Amino acid sequence: MPESAAEVIDWWESRRPIYNLGVGAAGIVTIGVMNVMFALPPSPEPMPWQLTLVGPLFYGTAANVCYSVGWMTELFLRHWIRDDTADVGAAFFRYGFAFSIGITLVPAGIAVLAWLGRVAGSIL
Repeated sequence: MPESAAEVIDWWESRRPIYNLGVGAAGIVTIGVMNVMFALPPSPEPMPWQLTLVGPLFYGTAANVCYSVGWMTELFLRHWIRDDTADVGAAFFRYGFAFSIGITLVPAGIAVLAWLGRVAGSIL
């Protein structure tokens, strides 16, 4: 279990590659689903380039900034609680990782719902 602030930060940073791979994979799925939904009839159109290039760069940067809040929060709690926060840090990592994957997949669901709306609108 991490003892010093440097060890806490090292613990978090050693898990950042897994976090980035997970969020990146979810992002690739999301962009793929969105590209398909944009291309399907009844009104196919190409997905805006901003959603394919600028969006992921901004999102990836924001996700990594938010990831850093995990170790900052653990250090803050360690300072104020003055107790071992390793279990709290591990829980923050697990829940934050799951939340990040879920929030990254949300636009794919929205794209599917938007396509269903277009289909329903063309039928009615």
